[in-house]
Amino acid sequence: MVKLYSILGSILFLLFGCSDTKNKPLSIVFSADSTALELNHIDPAGLLKLKNENNRDSLLKSLVTVVEAPEDTDTAYQEIPLPGRVMLTDSNIVFIPEHSFVKGTAYLVITYLNVRFGDLEKVLKGGLNPGVRPRQQRLVR
Repeated sequence: MVKLYSILGSILFLLFGCSDTKNKPLSIVFSADSTALELNHIDPAGLLKLKNENNRDSLLKSLVTVVEAPEDTDTAYQEIPLPGRVMLTDSNIVFIPEHSFVKGTAYLVITYLNVRFGDLEKVLKGGLNPGVRPRQQRLVR
């Protein structure tokens, strides 16, 4: 019984010890002139891995998708990704659309950046999902 508590304590210590509470949540905002979207506060390890990838362009496009958000009353809406470039800088990722963002229009940003399979709370509550769910954020220009 003592051995079981020892093992359980070690597992909990590792789970608490491995989580970094200093990480800020991913920030998705329009640039100062509203010509681009900026994704800030990316996990440093993930950012380094992206910088070292050979096929970086296609990987970035699969990690960040921007679509025009539907109106609440629009039932025939299809999510069609906005064409544009995704650039990796030294500290963030920038999405520059092919055509300018339209003032008053809502956009939905879908990304897998900084998404985790589960955290300690989900593990303890048994709330893990079978797959990784992307983060979605709605922005209005």
